[in-house]
Amino acid sequence: MSDNQAFLDHINKGYTTKGDFLTMGAAIYNGETITNAHVKVPLKTLNRHGLIAGATGTGKTKTLQVIAENLSEQGIPVLLMDIKGDLSGIAAASPGHPKIDERHEKIGIPFEAKEFPVEILSLSEQDGVRLRATVSEFGPVLLSRILDVTTTQAGIISIIFKYCDDNKLPLLDLKDLKKVLQYATQEGKKELEKDYGRISTASTGAILRKIVELEQQGADQFFGERSFEVQDLCRIDENGRGIINIIRLTDIQDKPKLFSTFMLSLLAEIYGTFPEQGDSGRPELIIFLDEAHLIFKEASNALMDQIESIVKLIRSKGVGLYFVTQNPTDVPDGILSQLGLKVQHALRAFTAKDRKAIKLTAENYPISEYYDTKEILTSLGIGEALTSALDEKGRPTPLAATMLRAPMSRMDILTDDELKTLLKKSKLIPKYNEEIDRESAYELLNEKIESAEAEEAKAVAKKEREKLKRSSSSSSRSKRTSTTEKAIIKVLTSATFIRGALGVLNKLLK
Repeated sequence: MSDNQAFLDHINKGYTTKGDFLTMGAAIYNGETITNAHVKVPLKTLNRHGLIAGATGTGKTKTLQVIAENLSEQGIPVLLMDIKGDLSGIAAASPGHPKIDERHEKIGIPFEAKEFPVEILSLSEQDGVRLRATVSEFGPVLLSRILDVTTTQAGIISIIFKYCDDNKLPLLDLKDLKKVLQYATQEGKKELEKDYGRISTASTGAILRKIVELEQQGADQFFGERSFEVQDLCRIDENGRGIINIIRLTDIQDKPKLFSTFMLSLLAEIYGTFPEQGDSGRPELIIFLDEAHLIFKEASNALMDQIESIVKLIRSKGVGLYFVTQNPTDVPDGILSQLGLKVQHALRAFTAKDRKAIKLTAENYPISEYYDTKEILTSLGIGEALTSALDEKGRPTPLAATMLRAPMSRMDILTDDELKTLLKKSKLIPKYNEEIDRESAYELLNEKIESAEAEEAKAVAKKEREKLKRSSSSSSRSKRTSTTEKAIIKVLTSATFIRGALGVLNKLLK
């Protein structure tokens, strides 16, 4: 038996699957693509999460595109983070190319150009379905972790949420939260101290500064209504294909705090609302986190713990998370250990640090008699990757250097006119893009303060009137007394009175 035939049998045996699957491409051996040595990923293991890594320009985005397309065809909805702005072309069919036909001939899969159902979402003022969440939906624990506050400050945030719940003050956006914090140490200080204990002005000041920092990264546009319902990410089109939801994030690359805040809230909401389904035959939703290092860049230890917990638990909800980044070391070890599918594009060894990273990366993959993993990691071409997945029983599949299939959709962005046409077809824009600013804690507390000030003004005015009345009454009595005294003095000092008095004295002296 030839080496190539032995390798083909090795791959076919290792990637045999009874249920539905995605075909990534064909395995490469000794620099040659082995036709029909197909590398397959069972649908039932896709909720075990995954990683797409590699140096810039090695084809990570196209790999993401291929997986998203094939999931959509299988009726599985997808959520993509489009940070570089190059994924909108999924909504248009590929124009095709002789090199694509040549690639697919080597793989042993016919190429078919297709467009896919796409919904454009936005966190900012860019066009698309607006994604929002209320402060109340975050809750005090998650919000405290995002703000990275101290234990004492986290306790104050919990008190604020409790006070708002008890007094029916909706916390919808950041101005609501800031207003309640200010109220707690100013006009409402006595009220809160009576029922909830003393609140430090220094602590509320520190929390307010953290909120301002979040606002400066655009969070004031994210917090508010109408809240996005995560079930709308799981839609299927009229042809039974899963909708590919693309979040445009080109304007928040320098706002990692906002990005991590959004991602954590999204994952928490999905985990809290999706039903448990265990290991079903197919996932409910697959989420790709492009430029994943942005999530972890400024995350505190508490926030990292929260992300790691969600990654471990969300699998049982039928949700798979796929991290797309340049180097596997960008992803924390606690999360990396949870990943089932690994697609590793080429890495570059320019420095000693690079060589060390390659060595560490190689150790994350199964040992193979057909490959020197460290060597092949630096020799892979564009559109080629080391692949390791899980079979239907959850066991690692054989390591395969893979010639990846080409995307069926356009490997470029939509034109402005194409984007406008796509947005006009959206069924979610009318639902979520209406601005709502209903009465909430900010307005209710302002009314309460104004009412208290009006009552205080009335009380002051009443006191002034009473004071004026007493002053007027005293003045009147004083005036009457003064008039009487003047009359008596006038009589006593009159000439008639004096002559009469002298006359009486003369008679007495005689």
